[in-house]
Amino acid sequence: MKNSIETVKIMDISFINTTKKDLLHYHLFPKLNTGQQCFVVTANPEIVMKAREDDTYKQIIQSADYVIPDGSGIIMAANYIKQPLQEKIPGYDLMIDLLKFAEIQGLSCYFLGAKEYINEKAVLQAEKQFPNLKIAGYHHGFFEIDDSVIADEVANSNPDIVLVALGFPKQEQWIAKHKDKFSKGLFMGVGGSFDVLAGEVKRAPKQWINLNLEWLYRLLKQPFRYKRIIKVFEFMFRVILKK
Repeated sequence: MKNSIETVKIMDISFINTTKKDLLHYHLFPKLNTGQQCFVVTANPEIVMKAREDDTYKQIIQSADYVIPDGSGIIMAANYIKQPLQEKIPGYDLMIDLLKFAEIQGLSCYFLGAKEYINEKAVLQAEKQFPNLKIAGYHHGFFEIDDSVIADEVANSNPDIVLVALGFPKQEQWIAKHKDKFSKGLFMGVGGSFDVLAGEVKRAPKQWINLNLEWLYRLLKQPFRYKRIIKVFEFMFRVILKK
């Protein structure tokens, strides 16, 4: 059994260097089965850039048990510094695999974040795809990070998996601030994954994903995201400069 995991450091953030299959089977599934708490960050170039600009946020990311390379920019950066990562691990795909496992194992999941109607649609879709999944609870994302009432509500539901769709940096900040209230649980920030699960946002076609052009597809579909794409280019520029 592969207990250890290699990492590749990019701008002071250590990314796991493994496949999604091995991450799940040798690390996340065993932790869920034994009730061990763990914190998973699905990091793209924008998260790395935010960590560079905000030292407190960087410490939160560095405190995670697993930082996942979720973004083509991370894969390209690793290749450029000649420390290639085995594969990109999309946060949405990881979330779906965790829900499948939870249904099989009788584990419960809490859905926290997104707009109220999207949150509800995401839960309904999860129940449709995974009829035996235990829903510990759900709540929209319009609340303050310091709101202890919401945190207590989530903790009291005793979930095995807590999916937090508040967007970065808020989702990671919420997890870091409140996870000590829980006796167990896999915590993962999932960004806009509830929007995709709810059917409100479509993922890029598989051909685009395979060519690492999912970012371009999103930009063409959502031109207002251009500022986020600029951050990706800045990230690559800084990786090149550092080398």
